[in-house]
Amino acid sequence: MNYSLSDFDFDLPDALIAQTALPDRTASRLLHVDGERLLDRQFPDILEQLQAGDVLVFNDTRVLKARFFGVKETGGKVQLLVERILSNTEENRCVLVQMRASKAPLVGSKIRLADAFDVTVGERVGEFFTLHFPNDIFTLLDTYGRLPLPPYIEHDADDFDEHRYQTVYSRVPGAVAAPTAGLHFDEALLQRCRDKGITLAYVTLHVGAGTFQPVRTENLSEHVMHSEWYTVPQETVDLIRAAKAAGRQVVAVGTTSMRALESASQSGSLQAGSDDTCLFITPGYVFKTVDRLITNFHLPKSTLMMLVSAFAGYERVKQAYAHAIAQQYRFFSYGDAMLLTNTSGKDHA
Repeated sequence: MNYSLSDFDFDLPDALIAQTALPDRTASRLLHVDGERLLDRQFPDILEQLQAGDVLVFNDTRVLKARFFGVKETGGKVQLLVERILSNTEENRCVLVQMRASKAPLVGSKIRLADAFDVTVGERVGEFFTLHFPNDIFTLLDTYGRLPLPPYIEHDADDFDEHRYQTVYSRVPGAVAAPTAGLHFDEALLQRCRDKGITLAYVTLHVGAGTFQPVRTENLSEHVMHSEWYTVPQETVDLIRAAKAAGRQVVAVGTTSMRALESASQSGSLQAGSDDTCLFITPGYVFKTVDRLITNFHLPKSTLMMLVSAFAGYERVKQAYAHAIAQQYRFFSYGDAMLLTNTSGKDHA
């Protein structure tokens, strides 16, 4: 079946969009999609669904304090979101940004950020601008930037968000959005996984702001997928191969871990390495590495709705979302989770 954009639309009451995170990371609910059954669980129940030897694959990216307010030389105000760090050497400290301004700044002009330091405007790259920073980019972001919460969250990030919108295992700075399925794990739950003999493995994918962009073309083949950088270490490849050889399952924690693993599997088998990925997964795609997926509930008409529908079956996901809305699950980044099983290439549910 050929799907169109409108096939991935649904009505979501605003009240179900989680505006704040629960204080206890593991207190969220888990909708377990088990064949034709929809089982309402609590997130720590995930342990009962995993066996010794299974591999949980986490995305260890860390969210940058990527949002800035600034002033142009002309006095005009700008808002910036750092999308990606392009270079951070002494010779060239350059970032790619989304910019909101009444008038686009001129190449070579200066912008004062956070009333603290000046950046120089470089060339435009499509919808983005390049900016040249005066000193170490990570230090300036961490000192003066603000944590960028998703556009559907209506408050500015506070101290609670700066803790809660990072996974407890984040370690590689570079994302502008959190890999939110991982927000449900705390250190105690991770230790319980280890104690059960479950293997914990890591990939890195720096989530870009494009993850929040709706698809705007009814014909999905016309959509241009945003690019994100990922790395899959050899150690993770070895752990996954060993699990597969032993008949165990590979469980991606979040769509970003999934995207990294599947991007690194395009040759037919999982390969270690780093690259940019523009992989756009829609129903009909056959997954090569991942057996199960832990994921949050996604936006209507989003590429992530298409990904989970490709993974677990379009009709099955549609039914699961209807159930989640009826049962008042919390949606999006600070919301609840679901557990899905790969049915791609096996059925058309």
